[in-house]
Amino acid sequence: MERVAVTRYVTPLREGGSLPGIVEADDLGTYVCKFRGAGQGTRVLVAEVVVAGIARLLDVPTPEQVVLDLDPEIARYEADEEVQDLINASAGLNLGIDFLPGSFGYDPTSEPDADLAGRVLWLDAFTANVDRSWRNPNLLVWRGTLQAIDHGASLYFHHSWPGGPGDPARFAAQPYDASEHILGGYAGQAAAQDGHLAARLTDDALAAVLADVCDDWLEPVPGAESADALRERYVAFLAARRDGDRAWLPTARAAS
Repeated sequence: MERVAVTRYVTPLREGGSLPGIVEADDLGTYVCKFRGAGQGTRVLVAEVVVAGIARLLDVPTPEQVVLDLDPEIARYEADEEVQDLINASAGLNLGIDFLPGSFGYDPTSEPDADLAGRVLWLDAFTANVDRSWRNPNLLVWRGTLQAIDHGASLYFHHSWPGGPGDPARFAAQPYDASEHILGGYAGQAAAQDGHLAARLTDDALAAVLADVCDDWLEPVPGAESADALRERYVAFLAARRDGDRAWLPTARAAS
């Protein structure tokens, strides 16, 4: 991903628990900054990049991303002590997500494109995203197009890796509960597209997605002490889910 330097912290976004912020960068872009120093740590940044990359392979619109180089000196100009602490804890490389001016939250009473809604549901089921519910849709509408955002609650399996390498087969067989998903009613469309969506996620395509993840965010774990070894582990888990028996694929009954 492109790497740019943060030039100004604009304002916090207090909707979520991690306190992302709007920042400006030296490419004249405006971004939502997901901070490495937030409580969830860098694995959330990895999930954001990986799932956004998979989304693009599936033709699910999602904002573009950059790597934000953050100088803690910026904290000196912030009056909010919580923001100061977060910036100071996040010196170095953070994740920037393109700020979409004029976008607005998805209205659950509206009807999106059915095939796109099915692809979003398939994406979330495949990556085990637990955070796209009626309470928190994490969907925007920008220039008439649905945009999937906030993927950090996906790929739960990597949070257990510090205790051991984990088992890709276990992730492959893990069911997905679509009963609270805001697009759960499109399970039929997700199932109808299953074959050709899975076919897009070749091992090479998944490896290319993982190549976008900064080495700096890939924390060594037992059995995978290097960034490349961790990338291979992610590909193994995702490939196992792709090739498994589809216990995770939402059904109309699960979504009702």
